[in-house]
Amino acid sequence: MPAEITEVPQGTVTSPQGFLAGATYAGIRTYSEDKVDFGMLMSEKSSMAAGMFTTNLIRSPSVVVTEEHIANGTAQVIVINSGIANACVGEQGYKDAKECTAMAAEHLGIPQEDVLFCSTGLIGVELPMGLLKGAIPKVNLAPDGGHPLARAILTTDLRPKEYAVSFPHDGRTVTIGGITKGSGMIHPNMATTLTFLTTDAAVEPAFFKEVLRETVDSTLNMVSVDGDMSTNDSVIILANGAAGGEVISWDSDGAETYQRALMQVCAHLSREIARDGEGATKVITVIVEGARTLVDARKAAKAVATSSLVKTAVTGNDPNWGRILASVGASGAEVVEEKIALYINDVCIMEDGRPVPFFKDAVVAIMREQDVSFRISLGLGDASAQAWGCDLTNEYVTINSAYTT
Repeated sequence: MPAEITEVPQGTVTSPQGFLAGATYAGIRTYSEDKVDFGMLMSEKSSMAAGMFTTNLIRSPSVVVTEEHIANGTAQVIVINSGIANACVGEQGYKDAKECTAMAAEHLGIPQEDVLFCSTGLIGVELPMGLLKGAIPKVNLAPDGGHPLARAILTTDLRPKEYAVSFPHDGRTVTIGGITKGSGMIHPNMATTLTFLTTDAAVEPAFFKEVLRETVDSTLNMVSVDGDMSTNDSVIILANGAAGGEVISWDSDGAETYQRALMQVCAHLSREIARDGEGATKVITVIVEGARTLVDARKAAKAVATSSLVKTAVTGNDPNWGRILASVGASGAEVVEEKIALYINDVCIMEDGRPVPFFKDAVVAIMREQDVSFRISLGLGDASAQAWGCDLTNEYVTINSAYTT
């Protein structure tokens, strides 16, 4: 019988055993009371590490350095700054990223290769190395430091996004926690925003990496706010084994529960990214069922979640379901019109490819809710997928029309 997964109250990235974090104000972003813009996440011992990164060909050197350091499958510290992306600044960006890892390694007394470095913020600006050098010793690493770190990584986000769950395994309690940031420039492939995950589970390396890939493909890879992919997208997970117990692998009793737990954490963070999209007032959940293949299900779900016409219809509480069907048909997924069924917040709008009479005012009313769902059955197979998006409002245009001015 699968083990029960439990939410950790006020859970965060330091909820698993053996993880510390902290944040400080380095001076990168405009000052305000309680502002933090620089932080670190640390395991008390070297951990297994895996990551997925942006496929944008314009890439921040912070991503390049992190990929180099994580290639051996281990890491102990992640250093993060917000406000400057360290992208499109030439060779200096790589030198600065390497120097940041060297400074943190010297301060903490660990190998430089065990330090990863992530940046987020404005493209085309060099890192203020003097400020970062002064910030590193100011970070107070503590077991409850996940909360300030979740704030330190924000840019245009309105709220921190953090979550953790636990489950029993081999007579012990295993915990998985995470934080993420992301509000705009979100339409990734192979990663999303900045997401940091931790677990105190003892996990077999090949299983550890493959489950991360499958989970990210099903959750964080299915989020779209505006159709634009960042130069800095990174998802990193550390596993320090501090909970002890049997190593979790494909053959162990804990494999299925570990996968569900990681999926629950990443799905929660994905929804929160969509909820906090720039200018957003509503979360859009798109569920595609009955697809011929998983690839088709994902294509169709993400096409609907990304469509500007669908997103603006949600803004206006307009059940203009033709836009949804047009997006599905253009997605590249196999579609047979006569087999499609469509539901808006569980109200049937279309069945067997034909409109079903519905009370429009009632559907308009339910679309005023903060959570709007579209469920689409393709009637061709057993594959399903979910995607998350948000409405497109005037506020999004206002935010992005003056981002640097």
